[in-house]
Amino acid sequence: MNFKLLIQYDGTDFHGWQVQENDRSIQGELERVIGSLEDAEVKVVGSGRTDAGVHAEGQVANVQLNRQFTPEKLRAAINGNLWRDIRILNVEKADDNFHARFSATGKSYVYRIVNAPVMSPFWRRFAHHEARPLDVGRMNTAARVLLGEHDWKAFSSAHSDSESKIRNVTDCNVESRWDGRAKANIIEFHIRANGFLRYMVRSIAGTLLEVGRGEKDFDTIQSAIISGDRKLAGKTAPANGLTLVKVDYD
Repeated sequence: MNFKLLIQYDGTDFHGWQVQENDRSIQGELERVIGSLEDAEVKVVGSGRTDAGVHAEGQVANVQLNRQFTPEKLRAAINGNLWRDIRILNVEKADDNFHARFSATGKSYVYRIVNAPVMSPFWRRFAHHEARPLDVGRMNTAARVLLGEHDWKAFSSAHSDSESKIRNVTDCNVESRWDGRAKANIIEFHIRANGFLRYMVRSIAGTLLEVGRGEKDFDTIQSAIISGDRKLAGKTAPANGLTLVKVDYD
């Protein structure tokens, strides 16, 4: 039986999604727990890798099991054996040909920034702190430059294992809202595409931050996209501000 899992996690204490030999990972935790329920080794397939420190509100995975479980009992059994920083929100039976990665048609991320002189301790795990003023209008103008299908070589890791670096960004916008708990403005970069390269979202976020501080102009961003020159894009933003929000399927 093929099961589709909807997963949330606080990525702070994980070394990313992928199994690590000596470090804690999301995939490793899930395979350990589900393997004990199946009484055999299992392979949990995620929609994609998230880096160390990156969070998820809507990660998706699938796993093939031989033992008979109802979705509700499987969810309860998995959650009952996981540490508190990861939870399975939903389990459902899926077609045998469903593959969490290859069946995905798009992904949405949000990058959060507390824009204030002082960083709230309630947000330190889930948002990046930027004490300097940021121009939201200027960042939104730059975000529109990033829309469309491009070669994202300048905005990805040199060690990305993807042969094609062409991706279609269908949504990229910047929102600012007052947060009562932080007693400050939280700025969010919302980015959706048909797929992402390693560090791509964090590179986009770092570039928009530099635009917001007046350190980078729109022509430079356009040149980075056209030339593929990593030096023209912004620095990779810290992982703690990034959250995978949703994975889309047909």
